[in-house]
Amino acid sequence: MTSNEPLTMYSLLLNSTYRHLFLAQIIALLGTGFATIALGLLAFELAGGNAGLILGTALSIKMIAYVFISPIGTSLIRYLPRKQALITLDVIRACVALLLPFVSEVWHIFVLIFLLQATSACFTPLFQATLADILPDEEEYTKALSLSRLAYDLENILSPSIAALILLFTSWQSLFLGTTVGFTFSAILVLQASLPLSDGKTGTPQCGFLDRVTRGIRFYLATPRLRGLLAMNMAVTAAGAMVFINTVVIVQGELGLSEQTTATTMIFFGAGSMVAALASPWLLKKLTERTIMLMAAAILVVGLIAASAIETLMGIMIIWCVLGAGYSFIQTPSGRLLNRSAHKEDKPDLFAAQFSLSHSCWLVAYPLAGYLGATYGIAVTFLIFAGITLASILLALAVWPREKSVNLEHSHNDLPPNHPHLKDEHKTHTHTYIIDALHHHWPK
Repeated sequence: MTSNEPLTMYSLLLNSTYRHLFLAQIIALLGTGFATIALGLLAFELAGGNAGLILGTALSIKMIAYVFISPIGTSLIRYLPRKQALITLDVIRACVALLLPFVSEVWHIFVLIFLLQATSACFTPLFQATLADILPDEEEYTKALSLSRLAYDLENILSPSIAALILLFTSWQSLFLGTTVGFTFSAILVLQASLPLSDGKTGTPQCGFLDRVTRGIRFYLATPRLRGLLAMNMAVTAAGAMVFINTVVIVQGELGLSEQTTATTMIFFGAGSMVAALASPWLLKKLTERTIMLMAAAILVVGLIAASAIETLMGIMIIWCVLGAGYSFIQTPSGRLLNRSAHKEDKPDLFAAQFSLSHSCWLVAYPLAGYLGATYGIAVTFLIFAGITLASILLALAVWPREKSVNLEHSHNDLPPNHPHLKDEHKTHTHTYIIDALHHHWPK
């Protein structure tokens, strides 16, 4: 393919390394979807009417693992060869899933879910950083981000459908077997992928454990565009939490409709997200990530306000489609911001920081959406979350100025004149600025 030949999104699949990793992601996502459905059925078998309490606790354990284990785990595995690390994590996930059908006590569920999600909290950021490394061209990487977003949206539709088909012929325990098979095939596909030779050891740790654990978050919070991304994460979770937590309350509780209608309504959210994911590569050629994300967050504000006044199913479905589009227009470009903000050796730390901080937002938004909806009503809760999203926009505008150039003039008064980073013994110079071990603060 010549450099001026237009790239289609699906031409990425001609890259065998990316193709193996993308297929590994799809199969692992399907397996995770099966586990989510089977977990609900397992909880009902063990606790009956108290199954909701078990699932709520399991969801909280998942978020806690994502928030706290991701930076710790990444600091421990960042110096290991990536291929071996990814395969090992997939094998651990497969083994844990294989144990789930045999649990007989509620606490068994909690322990195994923590192990499963803790492993995923290490796997996902490392996997995302690897994609950024094998696709150095920003246009190709943007298309990969869109395909990943599509994979998540399709999983939300395909997993329940395939699971329902499986349950026609066998018991729910087999769904956990499907999860094990998914993670196993993911490991096999990663094994077959030709990851860059430089994905192995990049050195040995030269700093303390606490410094390594906090490295990604410190670099993240010192970068203006990523502080803006964190504000956008809060906007995404405000809209997403209302959809994921309160769709069933609206459709079945307020409108008195069926479970099938609840599922159909959720499909509209996924459809909006998929359309936005497909449009993102084209739109990112015209506008900056900052502009697209702020516009998408404004769409979320309008959608949340409109949802507070809509009382018909068709209106809710339309609003859900709009919210899904805004959700995806923020989620899809985020990988580009992370990729642009780190050197290759620091990408796993930065992706882990995003994974941890974004799930911190979910950890706040999920219970808040449930509590406010039950206490003050759905309409008021929509308006409160619209206010949270608007505040996120104002915060992003304050901490994320327009970037005129990636090359910034800055000084190194803390370095000796003969330091290798300095040229011609000048302590003030200009280059592409990235927060790292030598650049601790953003130039004013």
